[in-house]
Amino acid sequence: MDTPSIEQIIKEDIEFLRHCPGRDNCAACEESTCVMVAAVADFPTAYGHFTIVGFVNNKDGKDHIMIVKGDIGDGENILLRVHSACLTGDALGSMRCDCGPQLHHALERIEQEGRGIVLYHQAEGRGIGLVNKLRAYALQDAGYDTYDANVMLGFPPDARNYEIPAEMLKKIGVKSVRLLTNNPEKVAELEQYGIKVTERVPHELPPHLHNREYLKTKKERFGHLLDLDHVQNGV
Repeated sequence: MDTPSIEQIIKEDIEFLRHCPGRDNCAACEESTCVMVAAVADFPTAYGHFTIVGFVNNKDGKDHIMIVKGDIGDGENILLRVHSACLTGDALGSMRCDCGPQLHHALERIEQEGRGIVLYHQAEGRGIGLVNKLRAYALQDAGYDTYDANVMLGFPPDARNYEIPAEMLKKIGVKSVRLLTNNPEKVAELEQYGIKVTERVPHELPPHLHNREYLKTKKERFGHLLDLDHVQNGV
């Protein structure tokens, strides 16, 4: 049996959603996990020319997307960045984290490679949401690190779950990936949900005055694989 192309999958999912009785209320879906392609469009950007794909699911009520370059083909060894949403870093240029530069660098690398995906995971603040992330910022201003700030707010240090990202990847035929990440937990999570990680591709960018402590916490308390020996802006 031939594997359907991404174009076929998108066409079938969009047609299914037109007639789905629960299309406006995915949370009421009786399926254990339902992930569907809801929209696809051409997506020229400052970093390259991509296709943007929107998904709906019955698990978390969030609109996750993929930014896709090239053909999925056999679904093997796709260069992938699973990027957790960070409004402050991605859109507003916050220097408290490395999120914006990581997102932009991933898009540049995938454009250069000619084949790959940035999966934009709506998991702001390691899964605690935007307002709670700002509360964590305030605790950090008082001297706590990002790990302890999340815990003090009543959340796990990292509340993200990768089931839906994995199902999104499987939906369009991705079987194995080369994962752009410094976080070994992200590798383990994707593999737990059925996506083989054939390579962890380091994704470290130079620290600076405003995010060095944040990155140190990532390394020492979250287990990210960072060396922090780069030099930028004289720091």
